[in-house]
Amino acid sequence: MNSNMLLFALLSLLCWVSPADTGKISFRFTSQHTKPIKPIRMSMVLEAVDDMYFGCNKTMAKTVNKYFERENENEMFQTAWKTAERCTNRKQKENKALGRHHIQAICVYTSSYKDFYKSFNEHVRNDRSRYRPEPAQTSFPFHFMHFWLTSAIQILSDNMNCHTTYRRTNLHFTAKLNHIVRFGFFASSSFKTTLYRFGKKTCFEIKTCSGAFLGNYSYLGTEEEEVLIPPYELFMVAKGPRVEGLSDCEVVIILQSVGVQSNLNCKAVY
Repeated sequence: MNSNMLLFALLSLLCWVSPADTGKISFRFTSQHTKPIKPIRMSMVLEAVDDMYFGCNKTMAKTVNKYFERENENEMFQTAWKTAERCTNRKQKENKALGRHHIQAICVYTSSYKDFYKSFNEHVRNDRSRYRPEPAQTSFPFHFMHFWLTSAIQILSDNMNCHTTYRRTNLHFTAKLNHIVRFGFFASSSFKTTLYRFGKKTCFEIKTCSGAFLGNYSYLGTEEEEVLIPPYELFMVAKGPRVEGLSDCEVVIILQSVGVQSNLNCKAVY
């Protein structure tokens, strides 16, 4: 009897049964001896989907729709894309070079709808081996979104101006001085140093020459002063003076743009 009571008490402490999914048991361990999360070492992120469509942008714009039907079967993308229509409709075309798909891709990415951007970036960072030129061959799930977001960044940046921006995160990054690195995903940054809600574990001061100021096209308008950096931009890890506005950060990494590298350039077309 005592052993049964002890077992019941242990299960009560460790288990939680979801009322919406009877029979499903989730374990919540509260041990203070949990294994610490390893720091993320900045690198060239060679497995990234880093297509910059240089020399094939017009061709891709004509053929990218063939991916949409299949990718729209992804329920999260389908809903995020449809939900972003209202955002797209209310955004004024401040830059006439941006088409509706460009604006809608920005709205999807910046809306944080069910954290779609996290799933999207996870695939962008890791799916190089899945990236193929035909819908029947590829298993990368976001060709349509990747192309229109990349194209929008290129139009808005036009490679004419470099910006100094800042990025805050609750993740622990490490980087070796004078090494060349990439983010390998679409990295949000800001002209502001004060977006404290994004964290202070690791902060970045970034000189980006390929990133684009999204302006009013962002879902939140100009509130966050967002500058979006593409996966293919190269940075050197630099040393510099203490960064004003980031004194609360545990680690500050300074990155200086040194060009671009696209290992998958036009692979979706040729």
